[in-house]
Amino acid sequence: MSHQLNDLPNVAGDLFKVPVATDLVNVATSTHAPRFLLLYGSVRERSYSRLLTMEAARLLEAMGGEVRIFDPRGLPLPDSEPETHPKVQELRELAMWSEGMVWCSPERHGAMTGIMKAQIDWIPLTQGSVRPTQGKTLAVMEVSGGSQSFNAVNQMRVLGRWMRMITIPNQSSVAKAFLEFEEDGRMRPSAYYERVVDVMEELFKFTLLTRDVSPYLVDRYSERRESADELAKRVNIRSI
Repeated sequence: MSHQLNDLPNVAGDLFKVPVATDLVNVATSTHAPRFLLLYGSVRERSYSRLLTMEAARLLEAMGGEVRIFDPRGLPLPDSEPETHPKVQELRELAMWSEGMVWCSPERHGAMTGIMKAQIDWIPLTQGSVRPTQGKTLAVMEVSGGSQSFNAVNQMRVLGRWMRMITIPNQSSVAKAFLEFEEDGRMRPSAYYERVVDVMEELFKFTLLTRDVSPYLVDRYSERRESADELAKRVNIRSI
């Protein structure tokens, strides 16, 4: 306990923790392949956000990752169906399974698509006592029909922070996406493609660095205080 706690009368000393490097010494290292969930924001037959997502999936798999791509077709609007809807359950189970995510949206009317937002809205901040996204890594990408823009990726960064995710610094924005893909759906060689490689490499590295220590990284004083208060209430009730 820090000697400076005397200057912090509003802090509960028994719940205050001083982070030190040795906290990470005995953390067990996972040996399974990093697990990634990829979401895209369009259901068009030739969806460039889906094609870009598939390129990202190939890269992550080539690095040794295990990848799942969620198909948003059939996902209901948020709150229009119960949480037991099969597509909602599929999405939530994949979110729980994953250790990192990629969100890729077209930019439409200067923003991410409703399809993209609906998928994120169906993933809860809490599910029972578990937070499905907290402490997991996230990479954001977008495709545009015109000049390069960053509106969608910037919005997704805000959402990633709201979902308590570790959003990596790098990102991808592909302008005039209709020019960047071959007829067979594969992305053409370009600076845009190389940026996608960079983003997936960075995501993979961040996931390796953080997946085993995420419980430590997201351990917060306020939540320890809340848990202690709830425990005290339960004990008091039982003593009546």
